[in-house]
Amino acid sequence: MNTLLSWLGKADIENMQKGQLAALASIALKHEPAFDNIIILANSWHDKTLAYHSWLSDLLNKNDRSCGSLQVKNVELVSPIDYESIHVATESWITPLAEKSDSLCINISSGTPAMAVISVLLGKGKDNTSFYQSAPDNTIAEAVIPLDFGREYVKSAAKNAASKALKLPNTGKAFSAITAKSAVMKETIAEAKNLAASDVPILITGETGTGKENMAKAIHQASLRADKPLRVINCGAIPETLVDSILFGHIKGAFTGANSDREGIFEQAHGGTLFLDEIGELSADVQVKLLRALQQGEINRVGDDKTISVDVRVIGATHRDLTKMMIDGVFREDLFYRLAVGIIQIPALRERADDIPVLIDEFQQTINHTCSKQPNYKRKKLSESAIKFVESQPWPGNIREFWNTMNRVFITSGKSNIEAEDIQKAMIKREAHSDNAQINLAFGQQVELEQIIENTKKKYILAALKATGNHLTRTAEMLSLSNRQTLKNWMKSLKIE
Repeated sequence: MNTLLSWLGKADIENMQKGQLAALASIALKHEPAFDNIIILANSWHDKTLAYHSWLSDLLNKNDRSCGSLQVKNVELVSPIDYESIHVATESWITPLAEKSDSLCINISSGTPAMAVISVLLGKGKDNTSFYQSAPDNTIAEAVIPLDFGREYVKSAAKNAASKALKLPNTGKAFSAITAKSAVMKETIAEAKNLAASDVPILITGETGTGKENMAKAIHQASLRADKPLRVINCGAIPETLVDSILFGHIKGAFTGANSDREGIFEQAHGGTLFLDEIGELSADVQVKLLRALQQGEINRVGDDKTISVDVRVIGATHRDLTKMMIDGVFREDLFYRLAVGIIQIPALRERADDIPVLIDEFQQTINHTCSKQPNYKRKKLSESAIKFVESQPWPGNIREFWNTMNRVFITSGKSNIEAEDIQKAMIKREAHSDNAQINLAFGQQVELEQIIENTKKKYILAALKATGNHLTRTAEMLSLSNRQTLKNWMKSLKIE
């Protein structure tokens, strides 16, 4: 038995009154093979359903398409867009019809979008179900929906969690939402607020992963340009051959592949703010053009002599030492001083100890909320020992490394209470880098070599003790010492408590 199931839509009723076909009638007339059974669900137009039944029945008979059973069933819904009541009504028909029929065809053109969505979600679970829709000219076609919705939901939830894990956490769109309990971070925020109120160019410096982009966004949102565009670009991620075009735009025919005129990032940010991350990666030629844009507010698209005026506030950021790059002749001195009218130095995470408990709480909430959509996920929290361990680590990758580590341990651990050992296992292990810097001594110069050796030993022992939470055996292992007694002897000789 071949069955057609359809909601009755507004267009079906209106076209019936005009003597014209709509989706439901088109599928009933044109589908091959003809239907043995047609079920129509109607939640409105109850005064017209009898007329529709008679009209469609006569139409089928005239075209030698009469079916064994044609029924119009009135259905009570909260509203035609209420997913819950639509789900209950649709499921009560799809399941028994799929069991009784050799094939079940569902019309997804009639009714509301909510009705179509629920029909597809429920129908995809039946192996003998197909979906049909009609075009404005009343031609019909099978709608191929090559998705396993259950699997796709799980995949989407997992992908969302992974996507969040790869990004720096969104600590807010304004300064009030940036974690700043520590004195050093409060001072940094105060400087940024003062600079945001002005319109001067700004250079944000700090180690990788400290949140320079979040700071730039907060400055833009606190500025007079907040209602204008903010454009963000990572200078280190642009192929050198495309930097000019991406920043300043190009005209048609400027180079192979330039098939039309194109605005650059500067024009797109007109009136607003342009954030140039990793600005130290720009080539010397681009630095010259950037300086002109800052000084004169003018740019030229690649391949064009026409000058374009732009009103853009530039915020640059880098983890590199631009002053050293100036000395080495790699970064233009005039560009540096033109850009660094305002300078914000974001402290490393190890310098913000008072912020770590707040960050832990924020990250826990964010990750638990994101991962809660995954099947069988358990909410997690850090134990006191784990919190103390986190606070003891230097986190060379700063907030980004800490955020990724938290994601890693929350996603992979099956425990609800995260201990220090779980954090340790989730951390990326780094090889210690030896100092290969060449040492130059002038003739006759004297150094206290033993004192240098002792100072170096003391620094490494103190750093290892901090990293292990004063665990002597693990500290000895970190320093490649044979046993903890050797470590204790060194500590005694170096007067380390």
